[in-house]
Amino acid sequence: MINEEIRFREVRLIDGNGDMVGVVPIAEARTRAEESELDLVCISPTAEPPVCKIMDYGKYMFEMAKKEREAKKNQKITEVKEVQLKLRTEEHDLGFKTRNACRFLGEGDRVKVVLKFRGREMTYTNQGYAVMREFADGCKEFGQIDRDPKIEGRNMIMFLQPKKS
Repeated sequence: MINEEIRFREVRLIDGNGDMVGVVPIAEARTRAEESELDLVCISPTAEPPVCKIMDYGKYMFEMAKKEREAKKNQKITEVKEVQLKLRTEEHDLGFKTRNACRFLGEGDRVKVVLKFRGREMTYTNQGYAVMREFADGCKEFGQIDRDPKIEGRNMIMFLQPKKS
């Protein structure tokens, strides 16, 4: 809230230099803001009494947007990469997919491992668990199991997460 939008009877006022003025009526706070050709901005409306500061509102909003952009730039976005297997995936292909998963884990991304059962392969789910264990063992240098293998429909799904440094 700024200037005329502020509807409190009294406010705790901070002047343009950052000095505490004290609790003053809202009319006096607006007058001081107009005299200094700045805006009266309500910083903390929930405080008792509410805290208002005399400042340049446009500059304040620019600084807040700048801080928000900096915070957004500095945060790490983790993606979930997916590796798909089948029950009869050959040894060479399994090694290739394991190396890709290790590369993803090394980059700090989570890996979703999906083992697809086709046709009558659903009767051999215990072999699926063995394939998932073998895959997880191949990646244990770079990551660890985040969620154990679990059957969802015709797929078995497991999540790996990067090891903590």
